[in-house]
Amino acid sequence: MFNQAIEFLRKNNEVSFATCEDGKPRIRVFQIMKIESKDLFFATSAKKAVYRQLQQNPFIEIMAFAGKISVKCSGRAVFDVDERTKQWIYDNNDVLPRLYNDYKGLDYFRMQIDFIDYYDLQPTPPVLKHIDMSTMEETDGFVGDKYSK
Repeated sequence: MFNQAIEFLRKNNEVSFATCEDGKPRIRVFQIMKIESKDLFFATSAKKAVYRQLQQNPFIEIMAFAGKISVKCSGRAVFDVDERTKQWIYDNNDVLPRLYNDYKGLDYFRMQIDFIDYYDLQPTPPVLKHIDMSTMEETDGFVGDKYSK
């Protein structure tokens, strides 16, 4: 299911991106810039509130949704992206060059995924798989009283 979830994120890379500030949730639309193994890469500006929020509390959640399928990832932001990856992200994104003069004007981070939830409402019963990325253990989630085990 991990590969299916990652492929879904590749095709649906515009996600809801949630942080926390002063104990309150903050959400906005973000774009996954690159996916490598268990890491999702993003770019932002140090002038934005999201950057300050990530510096204060690196824990984040994202969710992609299309049709009746959603993928939610929980993890933390890590600001250790190498120069080659930063340049690649900037060069291979159609939005960033329209907004910033060069790749050095941005701050790049990766989301280390701790957990993935893959939810598909199409079949009966619906599919909800929870993946713990530290162990790659996959478990079923609760989808309703009719389908409880």
